[in-house]
Amino acid sequence: MMKNDQSDVSMGGGEEEAEYLGIGGLLLEMGKVFLLAVVIIIPVRVFLFQPFFVQGSSMEPNFEDGQYLVVSEFGYKETTLGFSDAFSVTVDAFRNIERQDVTVFRYPKNPEQFFIKRVIGLPGESVEILRGKVIIYNEIHPDGYVLDESAYIGPGTFTQDMPRKDLQDDEYFVMGDNRMASYDSRSIGPINKNRIIGRVLLRAWPAERFSMY
Repeated sequence: MMKNDQSDVSMGGGEEEAEYLGIGGLLLEMGKVFLLAVVIIIPVRVFLFQPFFVQGSSMEPNFEDGQYLVVSEFGYKETTLGFSDAFSVTVDAFRNIERQDVTVFRYPKNPEQFFIKRVIGLPGESVEILRGKVIIYNEIHPDGYVLDESAYIGPGTFTQDMPRKDLQDDEYFVMGDNRMASYDSRSIGPINKNRIIGRVLLRAWPAERFSMY
């Protein structure tokens, strides 16, 4: 009987110890999750990728309202990550947006809004629209050349004429694929490089239209 009593007491102490170790283990696991978020998830979210939903019809038929896109930010913008001035890391932009890339940028008149458009003119170039055709002027083609847009603009799409516009060394000329329903550089002017978030990497939803770019 005494042994049973002693055994019961011993078992009781073991349960308390197991409970204590269980709480300690839980806290340890929570710490690991937090550390994982700091070391991996947050940098990926801040430096690499950003999710966006398409709103509106300005990029139809290639990107439609409600579609879920993932934008690659890595190298396209200056990003600072840190908890204080003494402990922070800044990565400068080191990649260039290419012509006909689909990009996401901050609307100049309201930086809280994001627009999705296609890059037509690059820094230092000039852009003109004549008889429905986009003409690019640069050092290689000082007399201009007609941009081939057949990959994303249908034969029935009309692009209204626009006089020649010059771009500064840090500016891009962007337009929506749905030219008659797009509010873009023809209205708001060129987009400064600092406003560009990144390039569309993939369309994740709807699943049947999954695509990488």
